[in-house]
Parts: sequence; structure tokens; C-alpha cells
Amino acid sequence: MSITFLIIVITSLTSFIAFSKQTMKEDLLFWPFRIKRQGQLYRFITHGALHADAMHLIFNMVSFYSFGIALENYLFLALFGNLSRALLAIMYITAIIVAVIPDYFKYQDQSFYRSLGASGAVSAVVFSAITIQPKMPIQFFFIPYPIPGYLFGIGFLVLSAALAKKGGGNIGHNAHFWGSIYGIVFTYAAAKLLANIDLLQYFIKSVIG
Repeated sequence: MSITFLIIVITSLTSFIAFSKQTMKEDLLFWPFRIKRQGQLYRFITHGALHADAMHLIFNMVSFYSFGIALENYLFLALFGNLSRALLAIMYITAIIVAVIPDYFKYQDQSFYRSLGASGAVSAVVFSAITIQPKMPIQFFFIPYPIPGYLFGIGFLVLSAALAKKGGGNIGHNAHFWGSIYGIVFTYAAAKLLANIDLLQYFIKSVIG
């Protein structure tokens, strides 16, 4: 069974159940204040299976499907062979955790801060694909022409960093930023250790060439 599809099914089912069960959502979302004081470490992971509403869920899962399938069936498969599905699952799950660690330290003493969603993990998946194929075309319905992946990546990181610094709202821009960085680092390290391929050199040649 496709790992991408399995993650989407689990995330969608959990999110839809939580839409009508506020208590369940409160028990599983990312809440640094509770993690620190009550040792609820599971929240580092469970928040990634929840979403604020249907549109939040659909946007994340469509994005994840588009790039997750490409990694699982082509890009990771070409690099890692039979390990492609396992590595995708490991990257996705660990990205959920890593992406919110900065926010944990920032908000651990502020009871008001809570967040949820798979945005950090989805960002890791998107940037993992860009790391392997820097010039892969990325297109949005409101932009008539495709954007090279590396240009999209640069713009996304700059925007996320700026919005995170500005603060306000309920969107975890920090999670977007750190999830993206983690996706790059994970993919580069895995390629170097498991396939003896230096993706940084390939990235530079691809962009300059």
C-alpha cells in the first residue's frame, strides 16, 4: 500500500472526527504549555493528524499527495530503491516533531499558544522533492506559468521567515520554515549516507547549468 495514501487516510479520518469532537482536538493538538507541565510529549506528533477545518485539511493533503507520490514512486525510488517508502514515512513523521521544536521553546510558558496541522511535514516533503529536482516546475492556479522549484523554495523560505518574525494569526509560519529546512537536510543526509550521492553538488550544477 502507498505510504502517501495511508498517511492521507489516517490524517483525514482523524481530522474529520476531531472536527465534531472539540475535546479530542484539545487533547491532541500542539500545546507547549501542557507538554512542559504535564509531560504530554505525544502532542509533538498527534497535532500533525489534526486540522482547523476542511479547507486546511484539503490544502495540506493535496500538496502532500502531489509531492509525496513523486518522492515515493520516482525520486526516492531512484535514490533509495526499496527503502523509498520507509524513508518517506520516517521523514514525514519526524518532520512533524522537528518543525514545532522552536515553537515549543518559544511558547512553553505561554498557556494561550496552541497549534495543529501537518504543514511542517508537508513543507518537508515539498522541499525534499525540490532538493532532488531543483528545476521541477511548480504551478499555482493563479499563476499562468510554472516556477522552477528552487525559486519557489527561496521565496517560500523568505516569506515564512518574515511572517514568523511579524507574528500574529493562527498559522504556524515557524513550522513551515523549519519543516522546509528539515526536508532539505534529511534528503541530503540520506542521499549521502545511503546512496553516496552529493545532492548539493547536483543542485548547484542544475541551477547554474
